[in-house]
Amino acid sequence: MQQAEDFRTEARVLAAALAAQQADVFDQVTQFKSWTVNDVLGHLHFFNAAAEAALQGVEVFHDMMAPAMAELKAGASILELQFPWLDGLAGAALFEAWQAGAERLADAYATADPKVRVPWVGPEMSALSAITARQMETWAHGQEIFDLLGLERPESDRIRNIAHLGVVTFGWSFQVRGAAVPEPLPHIVLTAPSGAVWTWNAPQEDNRVEGAAVEFAQVVTQVRHLDDTLLRCTGPIATEWMRHAQCFAGPPVAPPAAGSRFRAET
Repeated sequence: MQQAEDFRTEARVLAAALAAQQADVFDQVTQFKSWTVNDVLGHLHFFNAAAEAALQGVEVFHDMMAPAMAELKAGASILELQFPWLDGLAGAALFEAWQAGAERLADAYATADPKVRVPWVGPEMSALSAITARQMETWAHGQEIFDLLGLERPESDRIRNIAHLGVVTFGWSFQVRGAAVPEPLPHIVLTAPSGAVWTWNAPQEDNRVEGAAVEFAQVVTQVRHLDDTLLRCTGPIATEWMRHAQCFAGPPVAPPAAGSRFRAET
């Protein structure tokens, strides 16, 4: 699957940025819930391992996830549930383990049947959806690291996978909040990093979202508030969606406050 190679590239881009930093970078605090870089890498490493286990079968997946799910039921946060599995892994050792795990995961999914069903914490999904979700989360959590470092991430048209995920979770963004899904679907017109123009849904002048694909991805992954982008929303349906878009699973999450997520000045 090309999506597996896009995930591999996403992980390598983030790794390259971190490899150029001083050793104390892993303890630095990001703008995301005050997570440290260690916290971010641990989270990515844990769920990459979960996705690898999922491809190996239901029993392997549940054997790995059972202790973490027990932690969660006992009141642990999404961050804390990874701690027993990590068993103190941190710093340069965690960085190396995360890189190796990401490469293994990319290798495993690159030759997998895109349509095969794999288990997950919520409903099962296709292998294609699973590896796309791993790219999305690597990109989204990578944003807080790039912001911390004051770096602009090298983007490419691999971001189309994340933009597409944002588009197809239009209904979910309303359902997760217990709201009725409005119709019709907005017309989406995005400009790729390459300059290509990507479109989704039927053309509509009065119900559309247009702008840079990177900024659209930032909004649907909730790493930027809509007002901190140049996205243009026309019509109440498109505007309401972009105000609370959520392309990831789990309970409803409010986007960051305007101005709260930004690239640090160096």
